[in-house]
Amino acid sequence: MSVTSTQVQWIGGQKYLGIDSTRHSIVMSSVAEGIGVKPAETLLLSLAACTAHDVVEILAKKRTPLTSLEIVTTAEQDPNPPWPFRKIHLKYCISGAGLTPKAVEQAIHLSEEKYCAVAATLRGVAEITTEFEIVEPDQGAQK
Repeated sequence: MSVTSTQVQWIGGQKYLGIDSTRHSIVMSSVAEGIGVKPAETLLLSLAACTAHDVVEILAKKRTPLTSLEIVTTAEQDPNPPWPFRKIHLKYCISGAGLTPKAVEQAIHLSEEKYCAVAATLRGVAEITTEFEIVEPDQGAQK
C-alpha cells in the first residue's frame, strides 16, 4: 500500500493553502472570501483532472494524441449538511487528429473503471456519469 501526505494551512479569515505531496499548492476559501476554490469543489476538480490525465495518456499510447481536452463537471448535492455529492456528470470536449468515438469511449471507460483513484474513491457514494463530444480543432478554438 502506498502512503501519501498532504497538508492544509490556514492563512487567515476563511482562506486555506492546500499543499500536495510534491509541494504544489492551491488556495481554497469560502465564497465570501472570493479568492480561492471552494473546498468541496476541489473534489470535482480532482475527479476531472484525474480522469483527464488518464484519457490523455491512454490516447497517446494508442497513437492518437490530443490537441485539446476540456471536461465540464456538474454535480448534485444533498440539500442538507453535510451536503454530499450524489450525482456527478463529466462532459468531455475533446479534439485530436484521428480520434474515433470508440477510442474516446474506451479511454474514458478505462479511466473510470481501472485507473482514476478519485473515481474509485467516489464509486458507491456518488453516481458518476459521462458523455463526450469530439470537436474539430478549428471549432475548439472558437469556444
